[in-house]
Amino acid sequence: MKQFLAFIRKEFRHVLRDKRTMLILLGMPVAQIILFGFAISTEIRNIDTALLVPEAGENIRRLSERFEASDYFSVVSLVSDEASIDGLFQRGEADLVIAFSPGFEESMYSPEGASIRLIADATNTNAASAMTMYASNIINDFVSEKISETGMPPVSGVQPNIRMLYNPQMRSAYTFVPGVMGLIIILICAMMTSVSIVREKETGTMELLLVSPVKPIVVIMAKIVPYFVVSMVNYLTILALSVWLLHLPISGSFWALTLLSVIYIVLSLALGQLISTIAKTQVSAMLMSGFMLLVPVLFFSELLFPVDSMPLVFRWFSDLIPARWYVIGVKKIMIEGLPMAYAAREFIILSVMAAVIMAVSLMRYKNRM
Repeated sequence: MKQFLAFIRKEFRHVLRDKRTMLILLGMPVAQIILFGFAISTEIRNIDTALLVPEAGENIRRLSERFEASDYFSVVSLVSDEASIDGLFQRGEADLVIAFSPGFEESMYSPEGASIRLIADATNTNAASAMTMYASNIINDFVSEKISETGMPPVSGVQPNIRMLYNPQMRSAYTFVPGVMGLIIILICAMMTSVSIVREKETGTMELLLVSPVKPIVVIMAKIVPYFVVSMVNYLTILALSVWLLHLPISGSFWALTLLSVIYIVLSLALGQLISTIAKTQVSAMLMSGFMLLVPVLFFSELLFPVDSMPLVFRWFSDLIPARWYVIGVKKIMIEGLPMAYAAREFIILSVMAAVIMAVSLMRYKNRM
């Protein structure tokens, strides 16, 4: 243990002595959170949609068929009571609920008018805006056709009543903060760890360390610990800036969010180890990290683009990107305020990924040694 602690102290001195690296490690999260004030959104398709139909009726049936026939919506369930709505969102079974008011058929031409509520998951502000806009257009087209058919416009019309869950103010911070957390953590852990180990191999000092009386696994783990600590500092920095600067609440358990982040950090460090066993120079390690991590995380973690709108092959590929599961888990715990049990899938997937990648990277080190 004394030898292990001595190696950790040595690695901390190496990390702290490099001022440029420390500036990148600690300054990048602050700059990203402050400057990353918008996210690119694209056309959304395959929106998981639930219909709240309190009673059967011809107009309800025809309007429901419009949504089912649309390329934008995929009707996944029909419910008949209001109490089922929250469960659909909490279980991740629906992105949008279209709720018809009781007595919809009779009230279309009454003085009070009929009402349709559009209840959307607004953890992704751009997607929620697009979803409600698409649904409103379909409803308005239906009303126009009814006027043409009957020659008599509804007294009060069919007015969509939009309700945004989890992010009623439609603030973009709710969308980009989880994505930035996933991006920054994986880049710092994987990229810096891989470069640090490859630099030791380039200069020949790694061989000196490995032939020392200390076990090779102790050397490798000691080199990882400083970046784990720096990553935890970055994680806490991002949370602090999100709460105090962006006024983003931590709606769920802080400890559940921290546990999820620790698993993700360990996974990212294991990725850095794996890259360092493949790369022979620091430049190649940086290029591999950028190609293997930066681009996939940007495109397939829902930081920039909604995954559900992509072709099936790319959706399958996105399942292999750890950042996607981390971002989903952060949204569930931090934004939606759900208990840890609702993020069990994300915890399990990230834990299995971390165990597999760590085992593979350590096996490759053992073979190389």
